[in-house]
Amino acid sequence: MNRRFAETAVGAVVVAIAVWFLVFAYNSGDFRPVAGYPLSAKFNSVGGLAPGNDVRIGGVKIGSVLDQRIDPADFRAVIVFSVRSDLKLPEDTVAAITSDGLLGGKYLRLEPGNAKAMLAANGALKNTRDALSLEDMLGRAIFLLSEGDKKDEKK
Repeated sequence: MNRRFAETAVGAVVVAIAVWFLVFAYNSGDFRPVAGYPLSAKFNSVGGLAPGNDVRIGGVKIGSVLDQRIDPADFRAVIVFSVRSDLKLPEDTVAAITSDGLLGGKYLRLEPGNAKAMLAANGALKNTRDALSLEDMLGRAIFLLSEGDKKDEKK
């Protein structure tokens, strides 16, 4: 009986420590969506951007992607995201979908402009840059190399 109690107690301590580590990681990892006001932007290609991904300015997280859907009028992807309430973005801000390195996740990069007018809650960014996939970039490089070879053959 004593041995079973000791095994159960050790198991309970291990489970408690594992739960504590999970809570600590969640709180320090900044996984929660950023509260703020919603904005939207339209893209031809979102390239793997998903709800929960970061919205950043200069590499600093200032918001979160909330939703993505298709606009039935023009069949473009609409990304809805939040931005911290203390930040007011100019109307000419550029939104670009960027990768966190070669194999990293995607995030929405904002490049504030110089306009005097600021975006209000539920506003829409007009200036966007679509995501470039690794396959697209490799295809372009191969195409450029093959075009260069054809020009060399003609000489």
